[in-house]
Amino acid sequence: MKKRTLTAILTGGTCATAMAVSPGLRDLEADRPDATESPVTVDAGHFQLETSFLAYGRDRSGGVESEWWSFAETNLKYGINDCMDLQLVLSPWVEEREKNGGVTEADGVGDIEVRLKWNLWGNDGGETALAVMPYVKAPVFSEVSNDHWEGGVIVPLAWRVADRWGVAVQAEGAAVYDEEEDDTDFEFSHTAVLGVDLTERVGCYLEYLGVAGDHPYEAYGSGGVTWALSDFRQLDLGAMVGLNEDAEDLAVFTGVTVKF
Repeated sequence: MKKRTLTAILTGGTCATAMAVSPGLRDLEADRPDATESPVTVDAGHFQLETSFLAYGRDRSGGVESEWWSFAETNLKYGINDCMDLQLVLSPWVEEREKNGGVTEADGVGDIEVRLKWNLWGNDGGETALAVMPYVKAPVFSEVSNDHWEGGVIVPLAWRVADRWGVAVQAEGAAVYDEEEDDTDFEFSHTAVLGVDLTERVGCYLEYLGVAGDHPYEAYGSGGVTWALSDFRQLDLGAMVGLNEDAEDLAVFTGVTVKF
């Protein structure tokens, strides 16, 4: 689960004048723990590592009980230039279990995702920031892979309303594989998140996530906290719950972000 919290302050300037306005590194902006991505990219020539220690989810629907665990899911980012970063999302180990009369288990390496974040404005300042993020998911043909290519485009918009809080929204269109129909469907998801800085080091968020497609609409509520260990190191903890019967019941996740 690619998540983040909105806690950094947008301070003025544009992507085109980033080096002139801000010779130092930008404030830390992570794409975890919430589902809404940050529009801000990693500084040119620098890396950012966003790793989940452990993520867990469960769902009960139609007499079927399913659970999954994800270990050390990692988003490795590299700043290409002042407006773009390249991201590689890896899932080193995923375990799935389904109970439906008997028990079915699967485990292995998860699929690989490559993403490009292009900031259109607000990378180094201003009250708002906008980015476009095309991505593609490549199958690894493991037990937990769906063995199909997928991809889409994410558009996040953030607005720093006041010194200690801000809001962000996101729209995503994706081509996803439908296992039941054995074809590819279009899926649209949208989010809205409120982020609050409780102290200089502690932040929290509340988020809504909706997913529509060739299936019943899924609605989720999410919340979590972040704790800054230093300017470029941050811990996080979050949870997401289904708000209707068609959504997954529960997911919890915790991780760390480091920029270097």
